[in-house]
Amino acid sequence: MTKVTIYKNKRGSIIGYELKGHAGYAEYGKDIVCAAISVLSQTALIALNEVCGIDTNDIKYRIDEEKGHLSVIIPDNLTKEKRFKADIVFETMIVGIKGLLKEYPDYLTLEYGEV
Repeated sequence: MTKVTIYKNKRGSIIGYELKGHAGYAEYGKDIVCAAISVLSQTALIALNEVCGIDTNDIKYRIDEEKGHLSVIIPDNLTKEKRFKADIVFETMIVGIKGLLKEYPDYLTLEYGEV
């Protein structure tokens, strides 16, 4: 099962996310649930840089494909414009995760945490 955690700061703004574990829907390399989660989360990471303009050196991220782990944290001191764009990227990823959760509830979870 893949555990997805969305992290918010004390003001309630999303500052990152973490994915842990393989979904277990099918064997490694043929798991459509894992593939979908990976596409959503990795596209969000790329968009934080390319769409939002957050420098890759300022994004703290770690990927371990073997363990099915991805963690992403953005800086807390973004300009209003970058923050607005980042919120859209995060919310879009969450919409996708929630869609997967409806279809495959036995293979992933979604929770929120505060950093």
